[in-house]
Amino acid sequence: MVLLDGKKTSQEIKEELKIKVNQLLAEGKKVPHLAAVLVGDNGASITYVNAKVKACEYVGFDSTLIKLPADISEDDLIKKIDQLNNNDDIDGYIVQLPLPEHIDELKVTMAISPSKDVDGFHPENLGKMVLNLPCFLPATPYGIVQLLERYKIETSGKHCVVLGRSHIVGSPMSILMARKHPYGNCTVTLTHSRTKNLKEITKSADIIIAALGKTEFLTADMVKEGVVVIDVGITRVKDETKKSGFKLLGDVKFDEVSQKASYITPVPGGVGPMTIASLMVNTFKAVEMK
Repeated sequence: MVLLDGKKTSQEIKEELKIKVNQLLAEGKKVPHLAAVLVGDNGASITYVNAKVKACEYVGFDSTLIKLPADISEDDLIKKIDQLNNNDDIDGYIVQLPLPEHIDELKVTMAISPSKDVDGFHPENLGKMVLNLPCFLPATPYGIVQLLERYKIETSGKHCVVLGRSHIVGSPMSILMARKHPYGNCTVTLTHSRTKNLKEITKSADIIIAALGKTEFLTADMVKEGVVVIDVGITRVKDETKKSGFKLLGDVKFDEVSQKASYITPVPGGVGPMTIASLMVNTFKAVEMK
């Protein structure tokens, strides 16, 4: 069993970006500038955004963190997004999800300029992805593809099963794994809460991408020997033995499944760091596209 080390791989990507940024500086050109909009004080969101800001500092990007109160109106948030769309100094930005209940996430996503949508959530970018045109790929699926690529995992002709059909991970992941690409060309089964005979389907999978948000859902009896497992899930679970008071669990019962897997991602330290690395790559791409 080989551990797909997202922490190590994302570090390699950041080192490569650092060299590119130094090159821009040497040529007297503008360095990439990533902004993050944080609404409210969701603990997990604060942790993610801080990690993104830290990554920007490391590679030499400029970064701006915009903190907004949880009770901000939808109109005021859209106005802030409009300002970011028209700010030439900012190359790309993200609006950290989830947003407070009174704000329509789709409306906010639609308001983001596709040319600055480094999270890859705007319908224009998703549409281009479906057509295999140049675009910003959604950060988490893109991170997974880069992980498969850097570990040289054979995907062509394999049966890939995706657990979960969210617009952020599951659905775009199924498209990327099926597309005509050296790290695609899979036969893909997209499963969800209404799927029948799930165990039968997962047992036939060469590659499983678990993105359900259900802790330790995928167990050893659901997979075959030699399967490649990508665990996207990350849930905080109370644990009094930890200093933080909680532990992080994925969608895969790691101790069991790792005994049968040929490759598997850990939680934490697997997909999470790759999402941040992809965000950095997309931001650099935003500058190149200009």
